[in-house]
Amino acid sequence: MAESILKEKSYAFAILIVKLSQVLVAEKKEYILSKQLLRSGTAVGALIREAEFAQSKPDFIHKMSISLKEANESLYWIDLLKDTGYMSKQEYNTHYNLNKELVAMLVSSIKTTKSRL
Repeated sequence: MAESILKEKSYAFAILIVKLSQVLVAEKKEYILSKQLLRSGTAVGALIREAEFAQSKPDFIHKMSISLKEANESLYWIDLLKDTGYMSKQEYNTHYNLNKELVAMLVSSIKTTKSRL
């Protein structure tokens, strides 16, 4: 059940990131930071999907840990975009809060799996 929620939320986050990237490029002519966020923000869900078919628990933990790193990197780019004026406070709050929720869920999933080794 928790894995399904994580999968859904990471997919919703990826959609938000794609849409934000499109706006940043089309309206604000920002190409570098948006590309970095696009890469890390969409990688979160892709790695969660990859972990679904992990070959072992250690493999699952490894893939989820990489997803966690990508989520943490996404927080960096979101902070940077806000602090450089590319994102409004409202946009920032939406992206930041969902990202932080994903981080917490990934940490919990990793810890739970480690405790069952």
